[in-house]
Amino acid sequence: MRVRDWQEILEDVVESDAEPSGWRAVAGDRRGGVGEDMFLGHPSVGVFQLKTFAKNPYEVQGVGSRVARKVDDELDPLFPGEESGGRFGVNQAFEDTDEATERAKELETVIETHAEAPTTGDALFEDVMGALDSPAFGPMEYDMYDRPDELDDLTDTFEEAEEVLSKELDDLIEDDNVGRGFH
Repeated sequence: MRVRDWQEILEDVVESDAEPSGWRAVAGDRRGGVGEDMFLGHPSVGVFQLKTFAKNPYEVQGVGSRVARKVDDELDPLFPGEESGGRFGVNQAFEDTDEATERAKELETVIETHAEAPTTGDALFEDVMGALDSPAFGPMEYDMYDRPDELDDLTDTFEEAEEVLSKELDDLIEDDNVGRGFH
C-alpha cells in the first residue's frame, strides 16, 4: 500500500477514464481524531481511502491510498445505491476562459431545460455533472456530524490501511500544530 497526498488520489480518480456516473462514496467524521474519512469506489477502478482535515477555511490537507483493485461482492453492499439521498461530484479546473464559457453555456441550457419541464433532483444532478464534464460523480452516504455505519464497516474491512493512513494524517496534523490556535 502506497500512501500519497489526497490530491494525488483524486487525480487518479479523474484520470481513470471510468464511467463517471459509476462512482460511489461514503464519508463522515474521522474515527478518533480531527478531520474526515472518505471511501470512493468504482466497480472497474477499485476503492480509494482518503483522510483529510481542514488546516484552515481555505486549505485542506490529507493522505490517501488505493485499498482495493475492484469493488467485489463483499464491498458492494457497503457503498450506497442509487436510492441514496446524497450525491457527490468531482470537478477539474477549466483549461482556459473559452472552455469555461462553453461549460457555462451548457450549464445554462441544462438549468433552463429543467426549469421548464417536469424533472427530478437526480436527473438535474446527472445533467449538471454531464454539462460540467465531471469525471466522477454518484450517490454518497455522508454524515457531517458522525459516521455512517457503512463508513465503520469499510474502515474495519481495511483495518491495516486505516492504521497506516491515521498515523500519516496524525503526523501531518502534528507538524502543522493544528489545535493550538488559529493559523
